[in-house]
Amino acid sequence: MTSDRTLMFLEAAEAGQVVARQLAANAAPVARAAARLKATPPDLLLTLARGSSDNAATFLRYWAERRASVPTGSFSPSTASVYGATPALSRALAVAVSQSGRSPDLLAAADALRDGGALLVAMVNDEASPLAAGADILLPLLAGPERSVAATKSFIASLAAMLHLVAAWSEDAGLAASLATLPARLDRAFALDWSAALPRLVTADHLYVVARGPALGVAQEMALKIKETCGFHAEAFSAAEVKHGPMALVRDGFPVLLLGQQDESLGSVMDLAALFAASGATLLTAGLPPGSPGVALPVLDAPAELQPILLAQAFYRLANSLALARGRNPDTPPGLRKVTETL
Repeated sequence: MTSDRTLMFLEAAEAGQVVARQLAANAAPVARAAARLKATPPDLLLTLARGSSDNAATFLRYWAERRASVPTGSFSPSTASVYGATPALSRALAVAVSQSGRSPDLLAAADALRDGGALLVAMVNDEASPLAAGADILLPLLAGPERSVAATKSFIASLAAMLHLVAAWSEDAGLAASLATLPARLDRAFALDWSAALPRLVTADHLYVVARGPALGVAQEMALKIKETCGFHAEAFSAAEVKHGPMALVRDGFPVLLLGQQDESLGSVMDLAALFAASGATLLTAGLPPGSPGVALPVLDAPAELQPILLAQAFYRLANSLALARGRNPDTPPGLRKVTETL
């Protein structure tokens, strides 16, 4: 199998087309959702998701708190599906994110949130799913069929839908203008060559992926994809948290992928790059200024709000190649299914 013929590769390559389609089709429902949120501002935002969708929810948390000034947390599906709890949420917004919209625990939790009084927004790829049918507001991801077990274009579509909603809700014209340029930038990001990372990761047993701010959700997604498609251990950490214990393992060639974005978080990430280098890490970087320690992977010049999404898109091509280099098929990871029916 060649690296450009896997389902993972082909589906990830579609992300630019997906986002262009989504932005056009969702203009009206996003405007309606934003109007409702402005008319009755929520006091709390709860995200509801698993796997890659939960990584996307981390991205939403930062943008909702920064632009809409709404405290945000993750609602555990098992609170409803296992423990049967229905929280009181009369002025809350619940955002459920899912590719399939069919996992039983997610559906039980969505019902509990609605029963508790929350406004339920579903960002879901399968518009015929029970989650889509039960939502107060549906914002379809419109990624089309995704046959590889490894989610790629649906993750990118989730991030785009989140920025779309936040831009309309916060009436941020600059963010909306940046988002309109995302489809073409995604195509260019997927063409970036991150192959310099291959010889440093092809025999790796462990990896830290580190970022801060909105890029943290992308770091979480990268770590998940490494485990899922490449078959070795990876963990994601905030650049603010990795020094609280995990740093003790970074010695003698321990691989680290460090992500930066051109916002207020960059200074602390740059400081951490120097610390990783001094500790003997095999350091790969993406989004740090020229001259920073480590092996620099190429990135696009883009608005800061788009940079984490473009990093994810460039990474998917690397993950696909790395999986094949390690003798694995990224489309069919052992023990995994496309729809995870957690109870």
